Amino acid sequence: MATTQLSAAGVGAGDEVVVPSFGGADVAQAVRDLGARPVFADIDADTYCLDPASAAGVVTSRTAAIVPVHLFGRSADMTELRALGAEHAVPVVEWEQLPRTDAIDAVRRRQYATYLGRRLRGVVVPAVGEGVEHAFTAYVVRVLGNGRPDRDAFRRALRMRGVECDVPVRVPAHRLPEYAQYTEYAPAVRLPEAERAADECLSLPLSAAMTKKDLHRVVSACNGLGGLLQERAS
Repeated sequence: MATTQLSAAGVGAGDEVVVPSFGGADVAQAVRDLGARPVFADIDADTYCLDPASAAGVVTSRTAAIVPVHLFGRSADMTELRALGAEHAVPVVEWEQLPRTDAIDAVRRRQYATYLGRRLRGVVVPAVGEGVEHAFTAYVVRVLGNGRPDRDAFRRALRMRGVECDVPVRVPAHRLPEYAQYTEYAPAVRLPEAERAADECLSLPLSAAMTKKDLHRVVSACNGLGGLLQERAS
């Protein structure tokens, strides 16, 4: 989705649109392309998606839409967000549809994610409760410590050991210079979960094509580094 669905929802120049700061930069750009104003809200710490309570705190009479983004194969809380939208007569527009969780590749990724979740040490693995649907289009862990330098050191060390990994979101959208004009009247605005996720998150390799040997290599490399970096950070 670009600007088309936003336009169809009635978003126009001068309107406000609630978007998640973490993973929401593309949404914010589409909103800005329409002459509207992106209003950034925080995320849920477990799903990395738009937090309904934070979104509720920034809805105003000028809000024209609420736009959640499903991240890493995990859905935003659409039940709560739609209830919020209904309460304020504001449309809730999904940025894109959640990938199918019953597809063969998604089932296999979920099995591999379970394997990783049971064996990884020194990182915080994704929190997936019973009955939660997750397509695991990305396997995102947290590297705790003193912030971004520790996560980036961990990433460099993994790459030196042949494990491809990446930082999914380096800077939350509300901290990007191109959106500074939208926070100029609230320069001290803080979205703690979005900021923490940007500092700590690391995407590890996960695909349906991986072998048990590939998975073991990821586990071995992470476990050999995680505890060491954790101790240094503390």
